[in-house]
Amino acid sequence: MRRRDFVQLAGLGAGAMMLPVSAFAKSVDPSRLLEPALDVIQKKRLADVALNASRSAGASYTDVRIGRYLNQFVITREDKVQNMVNTESFGTGIRVIANGTWGFASTNDVTEEGIAKAARQAVAIAKANSKFQTSPVELVPVKGYGEVSYKTPIKKNGFEVTIKDKADLLLNANARAIENGASYINNILFLVNEQKYFASSEGSYIDQDVHRTWPFFTVTAIDKDSGQFKQRGSFSAPVGMGYEYLDGRAEDKIIGPAGVTLYNKSYDMVEDATMAAQQVKEILSAKSVEPGKYDLALEPSHLWLTIHESVGHPLELDRVLGYEANYAGTSFATLDKWETKKFNYGSKQVNFVADKTQVGSLGAVGWDDEGVKTKEWDLVKDGTLVNYQAIRDQAKIIGETESHGCCYADSWSSVQFQRMANVSLKAGKEQLTPEQLIGGIDKGVYIVKDGSFSIDQQRYNFQFGGQLFFEIKNGKIAGMLKDVAYQSNTQEFWNSCVQVCDSRDYRLNGSFFDGKGQPGQSSAVSHGSATTRFNGINVINTARSI
Repeated sequence: MRRRDFVQLAGLGAGAMMLPVSAFAKSVDPSRLLEPALDVIQKKRLADVALNASRSAGASYTDVRIGRYLNQFVITREDKVQNMVNTESFGTGIRVIANGTWGFASTNDVTEEGIAKAARQAVAIAKANSKFQTSPVELVPVKGYGEVSYKTPIKKNGFEVTIKDKADLLLNANARAIENGASYINNILFLVNEQKYFASSEGSYIDQDVHRTWPFFTVTAIDKDSGQFKQRGSFSAPVGMGYEYLDGRAEDKIIGPAGVTLYNKSYDMVEDATMAAQQVKEILSAKSVEPGKYDLALEPSHLWLTIHESVGHPLELDRVLGYEANYAGTSFATLDKWETKKFNYGSKQVNFVADKTQVGSLGAVGWDDEGVKTKEWDLVKDGTLVNYQAIRDQAKIIGETESHGCCYADSWSSVQFQRMANVSLKAGKEQLTPEQLIGGIDKGVYIVKDGSFSIDQQRYNFQFGGQLFFEIKNGKIAGMLKDVAYQSNTQEFWNSCVQVCDSRDYRLNGSFFDGKGQPGQSSAVSHGSATTRFNGINVINTARSI
């Protein structure tokens, strides 16, 4: 890594250390982020160079990805702009099958000569690897779509908004937090634009323009007398939207149980920072939870992470097959359980779908990085395990005739592989509000927003924390709690699900940072749900002395 790049990344500060910046990304002037990409004619010509060169070298299959990845980070703390980072990464990744074996090569030399060289290199790698291949790669068919395109339906391009306007928004939010008692606040705005072009020897030429936006902060309050401190993160969600997400429209605000303001399809950062400062002070003086069995009412901004870890990951077919066993573990949801067609994953109220088409989600694209058109499909239906997430060279294993369209790479320089789709809990069919759901609970805890978590290598035994906790007594909110975490296992937990609110309460949350693979890659993924009730879950006190 160049020293300049190291200094650039170091300047992001502790709260931004996990921001994904490609090793090939270079710092650019903000104006560069608004310059147009190569036109489609140019990209098709370059892709054809790769297709022809690889075929001549002996490839039986080729796909080419020409990618331009743009990132912008605006980072503030209290009354200061700490950093502003603009990066661009541009290059080509070429994947082939030769002698029945995968080969991959990439280059940032996006010329006809550079691309042809990389194509020949990918074929040479495949042929070398074929000496160790025990059986040839088999791909389920995919339609050749010809020349098609997809664009995230944004209303405002965040890169067109001035840096000053962005910084002013963050600093205004910071000021309101400090005025309302926060000791510290870190605030970051993260904008992404992926300009992705895919071509394959099967006849697809796919041009996609993907936008994502994520504003987030962390507010800290310190009790100087005791030395204790508490934090509350933003109630924003990372979204597959443009800058319009920051409009903070009144119709997208939800007043939830306990008077907590929540957000759906737009977000009011200044309002949230103000609330966060007030709430984090309240947490300091809140009652510490008594350990024991409670009924839990889990709000969507919290439940997304539990879904991600206990449903999304264990139902990735490559994990089930043991492809990640050495690094990330396996899955309790093994093929033999699925083959019975009656494995009980959860209660009858539990229906999980994988969906790469949901507007506003992080995973929403038109086609995946194998040229497969995205779709929705069932994973768990009425509590029963019915399917996994599979790509072209895996689908045949589970009797599928087509890929699910969930193969992705995080950069042109990375090889695509099986990734998680947007995995979501379907809303309940009967009308039920969060207030009505809580009204049926005698002894419980209402949890808002995700916190710490831990889950074992088979995605079975787990523990989850949160950010805001409220005691439920006799169907009413009885005050704030702290030091709460719940423990269970995946099957027991989802079988304890007794109620799911209806679609009026359905919301998305998620992360830019779903890590997987060796070498590791990051993927952006959303998970949706409505507020959901779980009965008889073990709650521990995280502040207790051992």
